[in-house]
Amino acid sequence: MPELPEVETIVRDLRPDVVGSTLGRATVHRPNVLRNISKARLVRDLRGCRAVEFSRRAKNIVMRFASGDRLIIQLRMTGSLKVAHGRLNRDDRAYLVFQVQLGAGRTFLFKDVRRLGTVQLMDPESWQEFESRIGPEPLAAEFNSVVFAKRFESTRMAIKKALMDQSKLAGVGNIYANEALFLAGIDPARPANSLSRTEYQALCRTTRKVLRDGISSRGTTLKDYRTGKGTKGSFQTRLKVYGRGGEPCTKCGATLVTTHEIDSRATTACWRCQT
Repeated sequence: MPELPEVETIVRDLRPDVVGSTLGRATVHRPNVLRNISKARLVRDLRGCRAVEFSRRAKNIVMRFASGDRLIIQLRMTGSLKVAHGRLNRDDRAYLVFQVQLGAGRTFLFKDVRRLGTVQLMDPESWQEFESRIGPEPLAAEFNSVVFAKRFESTRMAIKKALMDQSKLAGVGNIYANEALFLAGIDPARPANSLSRTEYQALCRTTRKVLRDGISSRGTTLKDYRTGKGTKGSFQTRLKVYGRGGEPCTKCGATLVTTHEIDSRATTACWRCQT
């Protein structure tokens, strides 16, 4: 699933085409991606909306309109976004689940092979309730190690699982949690409330580092992820542990171990460096 760096990359790529546009005709090709709204109402309510902001909140893509309403898209496993210029070609139409005209010959496209992604339209009150359930953004200017520690120091769940809890911290998923814990030298299975203040400072620093590095590399492409320009990310070439079980640790040379016991997802760590 695209995490913070992948979603942020897509948003930055598409923002110039989206912001300032007045939406025209919308078409829902696969209604099963819709949440809490009918196909007819979405098509009706989007027409004439003026997009004033295109941003990311956690792993969600948010198109805000002058009315205050927001179109929320979550890509999940195989979703991708693109703005097509001119007539749609065969590749544009493949796996297309939703599209809306932006004017000047541009079309906003949401494609999803497995149709696991979602589309929602929220009024300001619904958005406020939705957004209140999401934790702070780790790359925000006001975010620091004190804020970071307070989100986790009272829970006994494994620190890796806690890092991916979107109610505690926004945008971090399996790839970047693995990488941040390795760089901080922390065992992913340790209870979050067992970490010291020094360890929280280190983990806060490494979490922010891997997220920034992921953005600068335009995300991690292991299979399906593509940027808003249709290209692959390159952070996969910089991974230290994720997907490298059985290979040597880049720090000490010990064999990296992968387990599914922490949260039923693949967790890879160095038994020597992450004590």
